[in-house]
Amino acid sequence: MAGRLLTTQSVMQCPHGGTVTASSSNTKVFAGAGAAVLTVNDICTITGCPFQIPAAPSPIPSPCIKVQWVLPDFFVTVNGTPTLSEGSVGLCISALQVPQGNVIVTNTQEKGSSR
Repeated sequence: MAGRLLTTQSVMQCPHGGTVTASSSNTKVFAGAGAAVLTVNDICTITGCPFQIPAAPSPIPSPCIKVQWVLPDFFVTVNGTPTLSEGSVGLCISALQVPQGNVIVTNTQEKGSSR
């Protein structure tokens, strides 16, 4: 996969409009404005997802709560751990560990990219 590298300041959301917040343990590689480059092992949590499963007599809340990265960058690493970019694939997961769609990257830094 390829594209601009994702950082802790990248703007991402679940397919239902929830906000993804990334925190990184990376303390060595930064891409502009002091934002750490994200790796496949970093934690991405989701808040504000309104998704509900249609059910009678009333819908059942099933919000996305985290991103599970399934396809990181293979040729770019930080301390041996694959990085994440716009081309990486992340699944938005519910509290019951059910995949509910792919993460959407809406904005990221312009400087570094992967191949």
